[in-house]
Amino acid sequence: MAGAGVVVPVDSNKQTAFAVLQPIQRSKPEKWSDFFHSPTLRPVKYRLSIMLKVFCAPARYTQGPNATDQLGLEIRNLGLEGPAILVAGRSAIRLLEDVWARTFAEAQMEYQVFPFAGECTAAEVRRGAEAAVAGKARVVIGAGGGKVLDAARAIAADLSLPVVNCPTIASSDAPCSALSVIYNEDGSVEQYRIYRRNPDLVLVDTAVIARSPARLLVAGMGDALATWFEAKVCVEGGVKNMRGGASTRSALALAELCYRTLLADGVAALESVRAQTPSDALERLVEANTLLSGLGFESSGLAAAHAIHNGLTTAHGTHTYMHGEKVAFGVLTQLMLESQPSAVVDEVLAFSRSVGLPTTFAQIGIPNPDEDLLHSIARRATIAGETIHNEPMPVSPAMVVAAMRAADAAG
Repeated sequence: MAGAGVVVPVDSNKQTAFAVLQPIQRSKPEKWSDFFHSPTLRPVKYRLSIMLKVFCAPARYTQGPNATDQLGLEIRNLGLEGPAILVAGRSAIRLLEDVWARTFAEAQMEYQVFPFAGECTAAEVRRGAEAAVAGKARVVIGAGGGKVLDAARAIAADLSLPVVNCPTIASSDAPCSALSVIYNEDGSVEQYRIYRRNPDLVLVDTAVIARSPARLLVAGMGDALATWFEAKVCVEGGVKNMRGGASTRSALALAELCYRTLLADGVAALESVRAQTPSDALERLVEANTLLSGLGFESSGLAAAHAIHNGLTTAHGTHTYMHGEKVAFGVLTQLMLESQPSAVVDEVLAFSRSVGLPTTFAQIGIPNPDEDLLHSIARRATIAGETIHNEPMPVSPAMVVAAMRAADAAG
């Protein structure tokens, strides 16, 4: 049949898949005999018209109160060996250094602590890699917030070492991912680095998270809030996810479950953190912020909300605000950009207000921004290769400015 595809096996990473190859379309000949004798018949060229589905996740995810007590054993159970370099933030060192001493002694594993300087820059990653080499590390462990874990993954990737992530806050979905956000010294985003594999272990101690500042949990909700809306855009548009493949149905389902968990448990989980008491609601919410959001975004994709965040990092006034807080404003901007129904916008606004997420310019540090500032943000959000171009329509800086203003007005 004219235009019919041919099914052939495709060897990709030694796994057999099937793809439909579509012939290059040519004008129909007046007589089929002319077609068979046409020089254009040979050779017949085909183009690949299918994208393989790719789902990625950490090798092991462990969560619960006092999970850090089992860190050494969990690492041993995965067949990993020391010495270890533990990339850690100041708060993590203060809270957990005694627990680390016990758990690594029980596992008979040598380790050294590398104090994280505070920003995940290329220079900080190099400094950590040099310390790992000097200490003959065979595994990299990150303990702290999202930037600490980003740095640990970058160090491990540079040295081809296994990596363990131990978030002490639930402020982003960074722990489960196979990428790092690298920042410039001025706090603006420089690049995404994407790695070959996800962490070997993600260990989440909810007793530690219950004692963290409430603002950090709320910021994690802001980051997770984007997951469903960005994933849905990417799946409907058939664009590649963060691993270069198409989304699976399971990834999209996890993204939606993430959103539903935020709506159901966000307020109660916030009350638990304010009371510094673990609860079932906090357990579910931490899983949403960390695991569900991480799997949902990486295996489905990002869109406008995170691109708006990246644009906002160029505005000096936003630098004291957290990643998830800026992403939350990016979600509202994305909804405006897409002309989403008022019921959807109202639901997101109501949730954001219930937990204290930013909904206006003033709440992310740029009250009454002028046109020059907004256009500067919008230009960065729409640079070539940004995830905003996963949206179903061409997006210009002027459209982003208008959408941000609409989001601020709604907020």
